[in-house]
Amino acid sequence: MDAAPKYVSGFNLDLGPLKEPLGFIRVLEWVFTIFAFATTGGYSGSTDFTVKCPGGQDTNVTAEFGYPFRLMTRPYQIPSCNVTEPREAYLQGDYSSSAEFFVCVGVFGFLYCIGTLILYLGYQHIYRQTSRGPIVDLLVTAAFAFLWLVSSSAWAKGLTDIKIFTDPQHVVMSCKNISCLPGAYPSMGRLNASVIFGFLNMILWASNCWFIYKETPFHTDPNAAASREEGDAPGP
Repeated sequence: MDAAPKYVSGFNLDLGPLKEPLGFIRVLEWVFTIFAFATTGGYSGSTDFTVKCPGGQDTNVTAEFGYPFRLMTRPYQIPSCNVTEPREAYLQGDYSSSAEFFVCVGVFGFLYCIGTLILYLGYQHIYRQTSRGPIVDLLVTAAFAFLWLVSSSAWAKGLTDIKIFTDPQHVVMSCKNISCLPGAYPSMGRLNASVIFGFLNMILWASNCWFIYKETPFHTDPNAAASREEGDAPGP
C-alpha cells in the first residue's frame, strides 16, 4: 500500500507568485504604503512673516511645525517695537489624531505586506493547503482597504485645515499693534503626495481583494464548471 502524501511545512522559496497579480499587487502595496507614511511622518516645515517697526530694523519671524501637527504646542517669538522682551505666540489647531491614524494604518499595512509576501514566496504550499489562509487574507485586505479610505479622507481634511492655519496671511493675525508682512507660503508638496498615496493604497488594496477572492472556495472557475458539464452530458 502506498503511503499517504505528506505536506511540506518548511520554508520553500518560490518567486513564481510575484509574476501573478496576487503577489505583484502586494509588492506595489508594500511600496506605496512606505511612501504614504514616510511622507507624512517625516515632514517638517515652517511659515514666516516680517515684523516692520517704524524707524527700526525689519525682523523675520519663523514658526516651525511638523508631524504629528500639534500646532498649538509650537511657539514662536514676535519682537515688539517698543518693548525689549519679545512676545510669545502659538500656531492654532491640533491635527495629530488624523495624522497619527493615517501613519498607523500605513505602518500596520507595511508589516502585513511583509508577512504576506513571506507567506506567498516561502510558504505558498501551506497558504493553498486549506481554505483558511486565503479567507483570512481576503478579510484582512478588505479591512485595510476600508481603513485606507477612512484614514486618507480624515488626513485630507486635516491637511486642508493645516494649510489654512499655517498660511502666512493667517499667521500675521497674531501681530498686535505692530505692522507685519506675510512671507512665502510653506511647502506642502510632500503632504499633498501623502494624501495621493493614501487613496492609491485604498485602490490597490480594494482591487487586490478580487485576486485573493479567486483563491478562496467562494470563487468558482467558469471554465472548470463548463468542463464538468460537458463531461456529464450523455453521449449521442
